[in-house]
Amino acid sequence: MDVDHYNVLGLPSGEEGANLTQKEITKAYREKARDLHPDKRKDDPNAHENFIKLKSSYEILVDEKARKLFDDLLRVKWEQQRRFAQQDSKRRKMMSDLEDRERASFAADPAMKAKEEEERIARKLKEEIARIRAMQANKGASMGTGSGQEKVGREGNRGVGGHVGVDKERVLKVSWEKIGEGYTAEKLRELFSRFGEVEDIVVNSSKKKGSALVVMATKHAVDSATGSVSGNLDNPLLVVPLKPSVAEFPAPKKEEQSDRLSNLVGAGYQAFEDAVLNKLTKAAEKQQK
Repeated sequence: MDVDHYNVLGLPSGEEGANLTQKEITKAYREKARDLHPDKRKDDPNAHENFIKLKSSYEILVDEKARKLFDDLLRVKWEQQRRFAQQDSKRRKMMSDLEDRERASFAADPAMKAKEEEERIARKLKEEIARIRAMQANKGASMGTGSGQEKVGREGNRGVGGHVGVDKERVLKVSWEKIGEGYTAEKLRELFSRFGEVEDIVVNSSKKKGSALVVMATKHAVDSATGSVSGNLDNPLLVVPLKPSVAEFPAPKKEEQSDRLSNLVGAGYQAFEDAVLNKLTKAAEKQQK
Protein backbone atom coordinates (compact mmCIF):
# COMPACT_ATOMS: atom_id res chain seq x y z
CA MET A 1 0.00 0.00 0.00
CA ASP A 2 1.76 3.14 -1.24
CA VAL A 3 -0.92 5.79 -0.60
CA ASP A 4 -3.06 6.55 2.45
CA HIS A 5 -6.07 8.13 0.77
CA TYR A 6 -7.27 9.64 4.05
CA ASN A 7 -3.97 11.48 4.49
CA VAL A 8 -4.12 12.74 0.89
CA LEU A 9 -7.35 14.55 1.79
CA GLY A 10 -5.86 15.78 5.07
CA LEU A 11 -8.06 13.44 7.12
CA PRO A 12 -7.14 11.18 10.04
CA SER A 13 -6.54 7.56 9.18
CA GLY A 14 -7.21 4.38 11.15
CA GLU A 15 -10.39 3.79 13.10
CA GLU A 16 -11.11 7.52 13.20
CA GLY A 17 -10.93 7.71 9.43
CA ALA A 18 -13.15 4.65 9.00
CA ASN A 19 -15.87 6.39 11.04
CA LEU A 20 -15.89 9.55 8.91
CA THR A 21 -19.10 10.28 6.99
CA GLN A 22 -19.20 10.94 3.26
CA LYS A 23 -20.22 14.51 4.04
CA GLU A 24 -17.04 15.05 6.05
CA ILE A 25 -14.93 13.45 3.32
CA THR A 26 -16.53 15.64 0.63
CA LYS A 27 -15.96 18.77 2.70
CA ALA A 28 -12.28 17.92 3.17
CA TYR A 29 -11.90 17.20 -0.55
CA ARG A 30 -13.38 20.54 -1.58
CA GLU A 31 -11.09 22.43 0.77
CA LYS A 32 -8.05 20.57 -0.52
CA ALA A 33 -9.17 20.97 -4.14
CA ARG A 34 -9.39 24.73 -3.77
CA ASP A 35 -5.89 24.78 -2.31
CA LEU A 36 -4.26 22.38 -4.78
CA HIS A 37 -6.04 23.47 -7.96
CA PRO A 38 -3.45 23.95 -10.78
CA ASP A 39 -4.82 27.44 -11.51
CA LYS A 40 -3.62 28.55 -8.07
CA ARG A 41 -0.24 26.82 -8.38
CA LYS A 42 0.94 27.82 -11.81
CA ASP A 43 4.59 27.82 -10.67
CA ASP A 44 4.38 24.25 -9.32
CA PRO A 45 5.30 21.69 -12.04
CA ASN A 46 3.66 18.94 -9.97
CA ALA A 47 0.39 20.80 -9.41
CA HIS A 48 -1.60 18.87 -12.01
CA GLU A 49 -0.28 15.50 -10.81
CA ASN A 50 -1.08 16.33 -7.17
CA PHE A 51 -4.59 17.43 -8.09
CA ILE A 52 -5.24 14.19 -10.03
CA LYS A 53 -3.95 12.21 -7.02
CA LEU A 54 -6.33 14.12 -4.74
CA LYS A 55 -9.29 13.44 -7.02
CA SER A 56 -8.42 9.72 -7.28
CA SER A 57 -8.25 9.38 -3.48
CA TYR A 58 -11.59 11.13 -3.12
CA GLU A 59 -13.30 8.83 -5.65
CA ILE A 60 -12.07 5.78 -3.73
CA LEU A 61 -13.26 7.08 -0.35
CA VAL A 62 -16.76 8.03 -1.57
CA ASP A 63 -17.27 4.65 -3.25
CA GLU A 64 -18.65 2.39 -0.51
CA LYS A 65 -17.16 -0.87 -1.79
CA ALA A 66 -13.72 0.55 -2.59
CA ARG A 67 -13.54 2.38 0.74
CA LYS A 68 -14.36 -0.80 2.69
CA LEU A 69 -11.56 -2.66 0.89
CA PHE A 70 -9.14 0.19 1.62
CA ASP A 71 -10.15 0.23 5.31
CA ASP A 72 -9.60 -3.54 5.47
CA LEU A 73 -6.16 -3.12 3.92
CA LEU A 74 -5.26 -0.46 6.48
CA ARG A 75 -6.54 -2.65 9.29
CA VAL A 76 -4.31 -5.57 8.21
CA LYS A 77 -1.27 -3.30 8.01
CA TRP A 78 -1.94 -1.70 11.38
CA GLU A 79 -2.55 -5.01 13.11
CA GLN A 80 0.71 -6.33 11.73
CA GLN A 81 2.65 -3.24 12.85
CA ARG A 82 1.02 -3.27 16.30
CA ARG A 83 1.80 -6.95 16.75
CA PHE A 84 5.49 -6.45 15.98
CA ALA A 85 5.68 -3.27 18.08
CA GLN A 86 4.40 -5.10 21.16
CA GLN A 87 6.94 -7.87 20.93
CA ASP A 88 10.19 -7.40 22.83
CA SER A 89 13.45 -8.97 21.66
CA LYS A 90 13.00 -12.13 23.70
CA ARG A 91 9.45 -12.61 22.57
CA ARG A 92 10.45 -11.98 18.98
CA LYS A 93 13.08 -14.71 19.20
CA MET A 94 10.55 -17.11 20.68
CA MET A 95 8.09 -16.25 17.92
CA SER A 96 10.82 -16.68 15.32
CA ASP A 97 11.72 -20.12 16.67
CA LEU A 98 8.07 -21.10 16.74
CA GLU A 99 7.51 -19.93 13.19
CA ASP A 100 10.59 -21.87 12.05
CA ARG A 101 9.18 -25.03 13.60
CA GLU A 102 5.81 -24.39 12.05
CA ARG A 103 7.33 -23.91 8.61
CA ALA A 104 9.39 -27.06 9.10
CA SER A 105 6.21 -29.01 9.79
CA PHE A 106 4.36 -27.42 6.83
CA ALA A 107 2.13 -25.46 9.18
CA ALA A 108 0.62 -22.16 8.07
CA ASP A 109 2.91 -19.18 8.60
CA PRO A 110 0.98 -16.28 10.28
CA ALA A 111 3.22 -13.68 8.69
CA MET A 112 2.77 -15.28 5.28
CA LYS A 113 -0.99 -15.46 5.75
CA ALA A 114 -1.05 -11.79 6.72
CA LYS A 115 1.03 -10.95 3.64
CA GLU A 116 -1.29 -12.96 1.39
CA GLU A 117 -4.32 -11.28 2.93
CA GLU A 118 -2.74 -7.88 2.32
CA GLU A 119 -2.01 -8.76 -1.32
CA ARG A 120 -5.53 -10.12 -1.83
CA ILE A 121 -7.15 -6.95 -0.51
CA ALA A 122 -4.73 -4.81 -2.53
CA ARG A 123 -5.76 -6.66 -5.70
CA LYS A 124 -9.42 -6.13 -4.91
CA LEU A 125 -8.77 -2.45 -4.27
CA LYS A 126 -7.04 -2.10 -7.66
CA GLU A 127 -10.04 -3.76 -9.31
CA GLU A 128 -12.40 -1.33 -7.60
CA ILE A 129 -10.27 1.62 -8.69
CA ALA A 130 -10.38 0.35 -12.29
CA ARG A 131 -14.16 -0.06 -11.97
CA ILE A 132 -14.59 3.50 -10.72
CA ARG A 133 -12.49 4.89 -13.57
CA ALA A 134 -14.41 2.85 -16.16
CA MET A 135 -17.69 4.02 -14.65
CA GLN A 136 -16.54 7.66 -14.89
CA ALA A 137 -15.47 7.13 -18.53
CA ASN A 138 -18.81 5.54 -19.44
CA LYS A 139 -20.66 8.35 -17.69
CA GLY A 140 -18.81 10.92 -19.76
CA ALA A 141 -19.48 9.02 -23.00
CA SER A 142 -23.19 8.63 -22.26
CA MET A 143 -23.66 12.41 -21.97
CA GLY A 144 -23.57 12.63 -25.76
CA THR A 145 -26.48 10.22 -26.29
CA GLY A 146 -30.22 10.94 -26.31
CA SER A 147 -32.04 11.08 -22.96
CA GLY A 148 -35.18 9.19 -24.03
CA GLN A 149 -33.66 6.06 -25.55
CA GLU A 150 -30.86 3.59 -24.85
CA LYS A 151 -29.49 1.26 -27.49
CA VAL A 152 -27.45 -1.95 -27.27
CA GLY A 153 -26.20 -4.34 -29.92
CA ARG A 154 -25.56 -3.86 -33.61
CA GLU A 155 -27.72 -2.44 -36.39
CA GLY A 156 -29.70 -4.94 -38.39
CA ASN A 157 -28.82 -5.00 -42.09
CA ARG A 158 -31.08 -7.61 -43.65
CA GLY A 159 -33.28 -6.68 -46.60
CA VAL A 160 -37.04 -6.16 -46.60
CA GLY A 161 -38.75 -6.64 -49.91
CA GLY A 162 -35.46 -6.36 -51.80
CA HIS A 163 -34.46 -3.09 -50.10
CA VAL A 164 -31.85 -2.56 -47.42
CA GLY A 165 -33.55 -2.17 -44.01
CA VAL A 166 -34.97 -4.06 -41.06
CA ASP A 167 -37.27 -7.06 -41.55
CA LYS A 168 -40.32 -6.22 -39.44
CA GLU A 169 -41.10 -9.91 -38.99
CA ARG A 170 -37.87 -10.18 -36.95
CA VAL A 171 -38.90 -7.40 -34.56
CA LEU A 172 -40.70 -7.81 -31.23
CA LYS A 173 -42.65 -5.09 -29.41
CA VAL A 174 -42.23 -5.26 -25.66
CA SER A 175 -44.05 -3.17 -23.04
CA TRP A 176 -44.28 -3.01 -19.26
CA GLU A 177 -45.58 -0.83 -16.45
CA LYS A 178 -43.16 1.70 -14.91
CA ILE A 179 -43.11 0.15 -11.45
CA GLY A 180 -40.13 -1.10 -9.50
CA GLU A 181 -36.76 -1.07 -11.21
CA GLY A 182 -38.19 -1.68 -14.68
CA TYR A 183 -36.16 -3.14 -17.55
CA THR A 184 -32.93 -1.91 -19.12
CA ALA A 185 -31.60 -2.83 -22.55
CA GLU A 186 -29.08 -5.19 -20.93
CA LYS A 187 -31.83 -6.93 -18.93
CA LEU A 188 -34.00 -7.35 -22.04
CA ARG A 189 -31.04 -8.74 -23.99
CA GLU A 190 -30.45 -11.30 -21.23
CA LEU A 191 -34.13 -12.37 -21.28
CA PHE A 192 -34.48 -12.69 -25.06
CA SER A 193 -31.06 -14.22 -25.80
CA ARG A 194 -32.34 -17.62 -24.71
CA PHE A 195 -34.62 -17.63 -27.78
CA GLY A 196 -31.87 -16.78 -30.25
CA GLU A 197 -29.40 -14.07 -31.21
CA VAL A 198 -30.49 -10.51 -30.39
CA GLU A 199 -29.29 -8.05 -33.03
CA ASP A 200 -30.53 -4.80 -31.59
CA ILE A 201 -32.61 -3.30 -28.74
CA VAL A 202 -34.09 0.19 -28.53
CA VAL A 203 -35.74 1.19 -25.24
CA ASN A 204 -38.18 4.07 -24.88
CA SER A 205 -38.95 5.55 -21.46
CA SER A 206 -42.04 7.48 -20.37
CA LYS A 207 -43.53 8.35 -16.99
CA LYS A 208 -46.13 5.56 -16.88
CA LYS A 209 -45.02 2.89 -19.35
CA GLY A 210 -41.84 1.40 -20.66
CA SER A 211 -41.53 -0.05 -24.15
CA ALA A 212 -38.87 -1.41 -26.48
CA LEU A 213 -38.25 -2.85 -29.93
CA VAL A 214 -36.18 -6.04 -29.93
CA VAL A 215 -34.63 -7.08 -33.25
CA MET A 216 -34.01 -10.85 -33.37
CA ALA A 217 -31.69 -12.56 -35.85
CA THR A 218 -34.37 -14.96 -37.14
CA LYS A 219 -38.16 -15.13 -37.46
CA HIS A 220 -38.09 -18.44 -35.59
CA ALA A 221 -36.64 -16.63 -32.57
CA VAL A 222 -39.52 -14.13 -32.75
CA ASP A 223 -42.07 -16.97 -32.80
CA SER A 224 -40.36 -18.67 -29.85
CA ALA A 225 -40.22 -15.49 -27.79
CA THR A 226 -43.80 -14.36 -28.46
CA GLY A 227 -45.92 -15.10 -25.41
CA SER A 228 -43.08 -16.92 -23.65
CA VAL A 229 -41.20 -14.14 -21.87
CA SER A 230 -42.81 -12.97 -18.62
CA GLY A 231 -39.96 -11.03 -16.96
CA ASN A 232 -40.37 -10.26 -13.27
CA LEU A 233 -43.52 -11.64 -11.64
CA ASP A 234 -44.34 -8.26 -10.07
CA ASN A 235 -43.95 -6.47 -13.41
CA PRO A 236 -44.46 -8.90 -16.31
CA LEU A 237 -43.58 -8.10 -19.90
CA LEU A 238 -46.09 -7.90 -22.72
CA VAL A 239 -44.44 -9.33 -25.86
CA VAL A 240 -46.02 -9.20 -29.34
CA PRO A 241 -44.48 -9.38 -32.82
CA LEU A 242 -44.20 -6.12 -34.72
CA LYS A 243 -45.50 -7.87 -37.85
CA PRO A 244 -47.18 -11.24 -37.13
CA SER A 245 -46.65 -13.91 -39.76
CA VAL A 246 -49.70 -14.63 -41.94
CA ALA A 247 -49.74 -18.34 -41.08
CA GLU A 248 -49.76 -18.06 -37.30
CA PHE A 249 -51.14 -14.58 -36.70
CA PRO A 250 -53.99 -13.62 -39.09
CA ALA A 251 -54.03 -9.88 -39.66
CA PRO A 252 -56.91 -8.20 -37.80
CA LYS A 253 -58.88 -5.36 -39.25
CA LYS A 254 -56.96 -2.12 -39.40
CA GLU A 255 -59.24 -0.34 -36.92
CA GLU A 256 -59.13 -3.24 -34.43
CA GLN A 257 -55.35 -3.54 -34.72
CA SER A 258 -54.93 0.21 -34.09
CA ASP A 259 -57.14 0.02 -30.98
CA ARG A 260 -55.22 -3.00 -29.75
CA LEU A 261 -51.85 -1.30 -30.15
CA SER A 262 -53.10 1.75 -28.32
CA ASN A 263 -54.31 -0.37 -25.45
CA LEU A 264 -51.06 -2.33 -25.27
CA VAL A 265 -48.40 0.34 -25.28
CA GLY A 266 -50.12 3.73 -25.35
CA ALA A 267 -51.27 6.08 -28.07
CA GLY A 268 -47.77 7.44 -28.70
CA TYR A 269 -46.12 4.09 -29.32
CA GLN A 270 -46.76 3.97 -33.11
CA ALA A 271 -44.90 7.24 -33.65
CA PHE A 272 -42.01 5.96 -31.54
CA GLU A 273 -42.01 2.68 -33.45
CA ASP A 274 -41.89 4.38 -36.87
CA ALA A 275 -39.10 6.72 -35.76
CA VAL A 276 -36.96 3.88 -34.40
CA LEU A 277 -37.44 1.71 -37.50
CA ASN A 278 -36.47 4.67 -39.66
CA LYS A 279 -33.24 5.12 -37.63
CA LEU A 280 -32.42 1.41 -37.84
CA THR A 281 -32.99 1.43 -41.62
CA LYS A 282 -30.72 4.46 -42.11
CA ALA A 283 -28.01 2.86 -39.99
CA ALA A 284 -28.25 -0.34 -42.02
CA GLU A 285 -27.92 1.64 -45.26
CA LYS A 286 -24.75 3.32 -43.94
CA GLN A 287 -23.24 -0.10 -43.17
CA GLN A 288 -23.91 -1.26 -46.75
CA LYS A 289 -22.00 1.73 -48.22
